[in-house]
Amino acid sequence: MTTTAVDTSKPSGIIRLANSFCDAKALLTAVELGLFTALNGGEASAEEIRERLGLHGRGLSDWLDLLVELNLLEREDGRYRNSAGADQYLVRGSEPYIGGFIERSNRNLYPAWGRLSEALRTGESQTGSHFDEVVENPKILGQFINSMDALTRTLGPQLIEAYDGWGEYDSVLDVGGCRGALASQIVKAHSHLAGAVFDLPQMAPFAEELAAEQGLTGKVTFHGGSFFDDPLPSADIVVMGHVLHDWSAEQRKFLVEKAYRAVNPGGVLVVYDRMLDRSSSRIENLVISLDMLLVTDGGSEYTVGELRSHAEAAGFASVEVRLLGDDDTLVIARKAS
Repeated sequence: MTTTAVDTSKPSGIIRLANSFCDAKALLTAVELGLFTALNGGEASAEEIRERLGLHGRGLSDWLDLLVELNLLEREDGRYRNSAGADQYLVRGSEPYIGGFIERSNRNLYPAWGRLSEALRTGESQTGSHFDEVVENPKILGQFINSMDALTRTLGPQLIEAYDGWGEYDSVLDVGGCRGALASQIVKAHSHLAGAVFDLPQMAPFAEELAAEQGLTGKVTFHGGSFFDDPLPSADIVVMGHVLHDWSAEQRKFLVEKAYRAVNPGGVLVVYDRMLDRSSSRIENLVISLDMLLVTDGGSEYTVGELRSHAEAAGFASVEVRLLGDDDTLVIARKAS
């Protein structure tokens, strides 16, 4: 997709596009207030919703009707219920819940986008905090982990299906793998694999908790450290998913070289990100790249050509490119035996 969904050849279309942030905020607020959770499995009038959520009432019907127009709610005889998608993905506590990522967007990305002009002038992050500060705050770290888990619930099955080489190897390492949600999915789908996760030491208790919950204690191990300062554990398959876009082109090159040393002979580096095609990039991926401008010190999305260049310079013998889901690109770099 390279064009907007509105007709920008007309003033009304341009104004509609300028106000589309209102649609986003309506959804972000619904998740924040727990609207979809309150309506799970039933329906309610505006007054019942007001009471359940502790709201004032002014503007409530307009907000609910906007969510109807956005296909997030359904309305019949003055009563509201979740749409099928909202009931499946936006109810807290459900397995496919993706609200963790939306809550993070509401808390960090939405305010940061209000400072886009400043970011473009200065090239500096607009969130006011760095990740090393996030991991020292248990509450914020927990919210970050929930958002990463939400993404992994969608991308994990897609990756497992898109890459068909799991059966050729014995071990897999997820670099920057948070608490191990992706590694756990891979190992559960391919039980012959020994799984490992490398991330900052503060993630260790969360990783141990998840491994115990999934019955994978000893099967998925956690290794704490900094991938800029510490060596990576070796593995047949090394995964870097939504990691390289956090860093500058020079740092991406360094991390690909480090991954090459960690991949066992004959093994592969598996990378996925919202990669760009400068001649025709998806709007979603350009937005994510600007997210990186706003929340990191040097990150951005990047092209397949850049990653291919880094992989070849590191010594990988071949590079294969595949699609992953709707927006991601999967790159598989193979190391010679």
